[in-house]
Amino acid sequence: MKKLLGLIAFCFCNFILAQSTVSGIITDQSNEPIFGANVYLKGTYDGASTNEKGAFSFTTEEKGIQILVVSFLSFETKEVSLDVSKMQNITVKLRENVDALNAVILSAGSFEAGENAKVTALKPLDIVTTASALGDVVGALQTLPGTSTVAEDGRLFVRGGSAGETQIFIDGIRVFTPYSNTTNNIPARGRYSPFLFTGITFSAGGYSAEYGQALSGVLELNTINEPTQEKTDISIMTVGGALGHTEKWEKGSVSFSTSYINLAPYLELFPDRNDWIKPFQGGQGESVFRHHFENGTLKFYTAFDITDFELDQESINVDELVRFKLNNNNLYMNGSYKGVLNDDWGIATGLSYTRDQSKIRIIDDRINSLQNSFHFKAKLKKKFSNRFKLNFGAEYFTTDFDEEFENPSVSAIDYGFKSNLIGAFVESDIFFSKKFAAKVGVRLDHASLLNETTISPRLSVAYKTSEKDQVSFAFGQFYQNPTNDFLKFHTDFRPENATHYIVNYQYSHEGKTFRAEAYHKKYNNLVTFSGEFPQFGSDFANDGFGHATGLDLWWRDNTSIENLDYWVSYSYLDTSRKFENFPTEAMPNFATQHNFSLVTKYWVDSLKSQVGFSYNYSSGRPYTNPNRTSFLGERTKDNHNLSVNWAYLVSDQKILYFSLNNALGLRNVFGYEYANQPDVNGTFQRRSLRPAQDQFFFIGFFWTISDDKKSNQLDTL
Repeated sequence: MKKLLGLIAFCFCNFILAQSTVSGIITDQSNEPIFGANVYLKGTYDGASTNEKGAFSFTTEEKGIQILVVSFLSFETKEVSLDVSKMQNITVKLRENVDALNAVILSAGSFEAGENAKVTALKPLDIVTTASALGDVVGALQTLPGTSTVAEDGRLFVRGGSAGETQIFIDGIRVFTPYSNTTNNIPARGRYSPFLFTGITFSAGGYSAEYGQALSGVLELNTINEPTQEKTDISIMTVGGALGHTEKWEKGSVSFSTSYINLAPYLELFPDRNDWIKPFQGGQGESVFRHHFENGTLKFYTAFDITDFELDQESINVDELVRFKLNNNNLYMNGSYKGVLNDDWGIATGLSYTRDQSKIRIIDDRINSLQNSFHFKAKLKKKFSNRFKLNFGAEYFTTDFDEEFENPSVSAIDYGFKSNLIGAFVESDIFFSKKFAAKVGVRLDHASLLNETTISPRLSVAYKTSEKDQVSFAFGQFYQNPTNDFLKFHTDFRPENATHYIVNYQYSHEGKTFRAEAYHKKYNNLVTFSGEFPQFGSDFANDGFGHATGLDLWWRDNTSIENLDYWVSYSYLDTSRKFENFPTEAMPNFATQHNFSLVTKYWVDSLKSQVGFSYNYSSGRPYTNPNRTSFLGERTKDNHNLSVNWAYLVSDQKILYFSLNNALGLRNVFGYEYANQPDVNGTFQRRSLRPAQDQFFFIGFFWTISDDKKSNQLDTL
């Protein structure tokens, strides 16, 4: 019996001696203990959790060098390779996971609108539920700080820059002609329906090195990756009709929408100030084809836009009305692929083609133009760790522009240009901690037409001051070639240049967002020319300059009052420039010193209705009064616009919609046209430039047919 007990004691001692104790303390970078961390030897079941003091201890039979794994929610998992015999009383420090939802974001200059945005200032559905937007992407963006409302133009003017200084991209690929063609005092619209887009990023400055050829802003539209169900949308409107459909299958889908607009019936009921020979009519269509591979998604987006109208307009310098006729055909095609090569490498590539043909008649002058443009882009992304990511890529732009001018008194003149531009960029995202991050990049462009190479450094940094707010800073150099209006007459230019400095504060908590952003832009090498407008014989140069300094404020709240969503924005702009045919430095006539917007949307459950209104204010715009000596020294009266809308849910899938732009019928003035010669009293007479209509009514019926029998277009109205 004694021998048996001795044998058992001997085996037990050997067992104890065969085991090793693994122990230690787990802390964060501030040496604060982490309670509940999971600690174990990789490939085994040996492990433990830390107590309230961050301590752990467990035994193992493993020998030699092993890997100790330490993990905890919101911290990066850490692995320690060490001999088991030395894994006693060790200290392991964990770093915060920078991919956590409450990590710092680089926000200076940019508004993100998408379901995946960490801080969403503007959702995609806001584009078409904003009363003053009239269903236009740009119309909704004009309620954001940093933009100026130029109502007779309709395009996007950002922080003192002209409309041509902001570029638009679809799925990262350039759109060369994003706006519909129009004439005086009839605003242009974006060519593309918001219905097919799920994400929007609007950068009013300091944007990524990935984007070039933009002095003031970048607007990126991202198409839907995959619709949730098959459905058909039918729209009947006072200005026309529309039809859309989505079809799905196992590995892909296709969506299309088409619309026809004809203002003739509307103008019969509500005549405007123009004498229409052929009222505005147009046809638009879009489609997105998607196919999902194992490691990526292929998209093919195409859109066409046809515009046709003819009218007579008043001019103080012409006894008879001025005849204007336009026929425009626009085609845009965009193919893109986005996927992963392995766990650490990603790829995004795409190609776009634009064909824009216009036939214009102004009195007896006839101008026919044709533009063909391509953009190819390839981008790779390497993830070295959660804290360091590298993006780099290259792109190629080419444009072939031809124009012909005809007049009964002169022979036909042909002119145009061919432009090729190669760009390359590299940019890194560096997360020093969950509170501090930076984006550092550089861009290189070579324009063969100008024979110029430019290098553009870009920098953004952000620091999270608390769980709810952060501060950020951005700096960048930005270059852009002169626009077609200049290049078709002259090509001996240098790229125009702008330098951005931006400081941003952002607060976000429980459905409330506040942003305050101060900026300064400095312009150099702006195009100047002699004469009233650019033409053959004008003296062109690159000696223009200017600045834009301002403050943008934004507040949005969708939780304080049940069923109410609203936002308020204000912008202050101090800008002046000497460019184009300016004789001296002055604030351009498209800029406004003060801009204010209030947008509200309220759901009334008892009435099954969504009601909303938008109030937009902008201070007077500069104009030149030839009866006085100052250049752009006068100001128009302030601009006010109150718009209302109402969407009534007839049934789950049928909606009756009504909107009224400028509900108070205020007589806004955009500027003045002065006579070329003074009258007998030596006074230059003038006429006011006002919108074709002070108000615009819209009524529509929208019907959705879908698999779930519940979806409707309320989110897109």
